[in-house]
Amino acid sequence: MITTQRLTLREFTLEDAEFIYQLMNSPLYIKFIGDRNIKNRDDAKTFLSTKLIPSYQLHGYGLYAVIRNEDKALVGMCGLVNRDGLEHTDIGFGFLPQYMGMGYGYESARAVMNYANETLSLSPIWAIANLQNTASINLLTKLGLLYQQQILWGDEQEPTLLMSTHEFSSVENSSD
Repeated sequence: MITTQRLTLREFTLEDAEFIYQLMNSPLYIKFIGDRNIKNRDDAKTFLSTKLIPSYQLHGYGLYAVIRNEDKALVGMCGLVNRDGLEHTDIGFGFLPQYMGMGYGYESARAVMNYANETLSLSPIWAIANLQNTASINLLTKLGLLYQQQILWGDEQEPTLLMSTHEFSSVENSSD
């Protein structure tokens, strides 16, 4: 578990299926992150058991449930992901609409970045963001990630912003 003043981050369990269903069907999640085809609680359990939960054993980290300490409300998710097609681990996050704009994204992401650096010794950390998702881009910038380039990402091959905690070297940029 990772803790901050207001939040606790813990591994997801199958009991979090209702939250996953709600989050992944919220309009902003679908618009900026994508439709994960989670149409019911069973789909959410399958997503948890095949995508989120195995990462903890496979990589030693993953996306975490973000719990508000004051009332134990599950407000979002934040953590580290190894995505096919990306060379380095990236940070990801998503929050239920009613908990956006309260600083939980930054607070949880800052804690995850500290965990990645201090405990896991991961460097660099990357992030991808929809070009229109200014809130996420601003949060990533506040965390110290720098714009690197636009990449084609996802099933639709949409241009996506790639950010990193370290500037790319000229060798990494040579494929431009």
